[in-house]
Amino acid sequence: MAKIRLTKGELKKQRDALRQYQRYLPTLQLKKQQLQIEILRALTVLEEKKRNAAAKRAAVEPWLGLLSEQPADMRSWVSPKQTITGSKNIAGVDLPVFERVEFPPAEYDLFVLPLWVDNAVEALRDLVCLREEINIVNKGIETLRQELRITTQRVNLFEKVKIPEAEEAIRLIKIYIGDQMTNAVGRCKIAKNKIEQSILEEVAA
Repeated sequence: MAKIRLTKGELKKQRDALRQYQRYLPTLQLKKQQLQIEILRALTVLEEKKRNAAAKRAAVEPWLGLLSEQPADMRSWVSPKQTITGSKNIAGVDLPVFERVEFPPAEYDLFVLPLWVDNAVEALRDLVCLREEINIVNKGIETLRQELRITTQRVNLFEKVKIPEAEEAIRLIKIYIGDQMTNAVGRCKIAKNKIEQSILEEVAA
């Protein structure tokens, strides 16, 4: 703890600081709790998305060999042109939200390519969308975890450092001021006794 001045002005400063810490701490604790809940929720969503992706991957597995036999342009039809995201605010943190993936148009001659190509392209696009969504959820979880680390550090700083330091400073200042007042009263009594003694001596003389 930094050296403090043992004055009434410092006492007021420390009391004001303590009130501020105690008022702000519950807000930080609530934010920490909200972040923890949101991380758990996001992890649950992530696991669900991964299970869906695994199921879709298994479903398109039979087509992968067939696709390699088709024109190279087919790969571009299932490569994302752009991933569109929005945002939401959780406990003061802006998180990305997956909206959709845009693909280039799949233009091909229906009489040249086999009928299953439509279904294959749609299934592969669904898989790509899930992959992009999983990436977005992962980014959100990392952002939440980083914010949780910062918030936890602040909670610990207030709980374990700032509030105890302010309380200790107030205690020391109050003891010092109390001792000073006691000493002042003692000095007043001594001075009073001396004055009274002097008056008595003058009267006796």
